[in-house]
Amino acid sequence: MEGKRQAKISRLIQKELSEIFRRQTAAMGNVLVSVSAVRISPDLSIAKAYLSIFPSEKSQEILLNIQRQSKTVRYELAQAVKQTLRKCPDLQFYLDDSLDYIDNIDRLLEAGHTED
Repeated sequence: MEGKRQAKISRLIQKELSEIFRRQTAAMGNVLVSVSAVRISPDLSIAKAYLSIFPSEKSQEILLNIQRQSKTVRYELAQAVKQTLRKCPDLQFYLDDSLDYIDNIDRLLEAGHTED
């Protein structure tokens, strides 16, 4: 169960990370990285960010690149939230594949529907 403070900080980090990725991917073109959720530990030391990456064919490659650049992303995040947070949490990035999962279920349901 997340407390109010955790939820507030999660939303702040999600908003700022979204803005950071929007700026970084604008130069790449044809790539969209959105932050679907941020979960923060109770002691506010670790933030797990779940990313949706489009197109999904490039998602593993882009996720690895983001993980390699996590120190830079953390620095940019710290600059953005320095008025609110005393210490910026460590960042861990994960691929949010829930949209692919939903798409797969839709395809399976459609395939089952056409067999009837």
